[in-house]
Amino acid sequence: MKHLPINPKLFVENRKRFVKEMLPSSIAIFNSNDEFPSNGDALHPFVQNSDLYWLSGVEQEDTMVILYPDAKDPKYKEVLVLVRPNELKEKWDGKRLRAKEATEITGIQTVVWLDQLDSVLQTWIHQVDNIYLNTNENDRKSVRIETRDYRFIKEMRDRYPLHTFQRSAKIMNKLRAIKTPLEIEVMQKAMDITEKTFRRLLQFIKPGVMEYEIEAEIWHSFLSNRSSRPAYGSIIASGDRARTLHYVFNNEECKDGELVLMDFGALYGGYAADLTRTVPVSGIFTKRQKEVYNACLHLHNYAKSILKPGINLADYTEKVGTEANNTFIKIGLLTKGDVKNEDKENRAFRKYLYHGISHHLGIDVHDLGTKTEPLKAGMVLTVEPGIYIEQEQIGIRIENNVWLTRSGNVDLMKNIPITAEDIEALMKR
Repeated sequence: MKHLPINPKLFVENRKRFVKEMLPSSIAIFNSNDEFPSNGDALHPFVQNSDLYWLSGVEQEDTMVILYPDAKDPKYKEVLVLVRPNELKEKWDGKRLRAKEATEITGIQTVVWLDQLDSVLQTWIHQVDNIYLNTNENDRKSVRIETRDYRFIKEMRDRYPLHTFQRSAKIMNKLRAIKTPLEIEVMQKAMDITEKTFRRLLQFIKPGVMEYEIEAEIWHSFLSNRSSRPAYGSIIASGDRARTLHYVFNNEECKDGELVLMDFGALYGGYAADLTRTVPVSGIFTKRQKEVYNACLHLHNYAKSILKPGINLADYTEKVGTEANNTFIKIGLLTKGDVKNEDKENRAFRKYLYHGISHHLGIDVHDLGTKTEPLKAGMVLTVEPGIYIEQEQIGIRIENNVWLTRSGNVDLMKNIPITAEDIEALMKR
């Protein structure tokens, strides 16, 4: 854990929110992710299950959270299950959490060692009617891997076939989309680290620098500011490569006269930031580059102005699309005839803006949240229009992260330079 301690009230509040959604006579069980082998006795770096982290703040493997609000013994209303510290394993892999330390992180008072769980879990389950189990129901998931959650579901159904099983994911999708003020505090720290890093990059970028050198500066700055790692694979795309949305090679030279698109964000305390900026490698935009950049910034500001509680993402995207059509006419990408005769299923602006404008953000970069229902206060979404012009070998995207509130949107990245003039001034300095 590189970040400073997170206020355990954040996780206490999250558990209370989940328990309120549970049926009477129920127990909910959450598992950590698997450790994935790399080769031989090596393992890939461990990444915690997002739902378990949201409930507990524990980043350690072999962890479980059990919520049992109707427990006859109050100390078992919420239980944290940990792997028992092992002296030999700790000599190789480092110290594991003790019960007191885990309580300080989570606010959960009762800790049970994993090797003791079977003896108590069966008793609890015999006293309830419903068992909440978890699966990955994020709509973007395309490949099913039999994770620990799926194996645990099979085991529980075999052992307790007459119980009623409930979906925790349905509740999580609803709750995790709404961020509490305590969550926003942590997210703001991720944003602030990302801001420091971007300002650092503006002093570093120049003709001849390699994309991977920019990525290295990102890692250096993140780690120096207590971010554990980038929240996702950084996209450092110069020249025509900026038109590739998820460009990951980051292995080419940034040349004089090109733009470089940088999509990156810090992970802090388990929460993600997601920033995109496009800057001139030389420090000065050409006239055409600035025209397209300002058009993209106009779309960014327009999208941010209409992203409010009550609108749904489909209607929001259509409104931004209409504004994009008008904007692209002004900068010579479309004609009025193109827009008048557009296919409503494949609108004219899609030739130059072929991705979504916003997605939910939180513990996961593409966080849980509704796509079809009206947006609600408390949600955090990206705002990231782009303009991609094949014939000019230009790709520009501008992205900030916005918290929706009842009194208006809060741009969590409002302090990060965004205008062409500010970027040029800082690069010149």
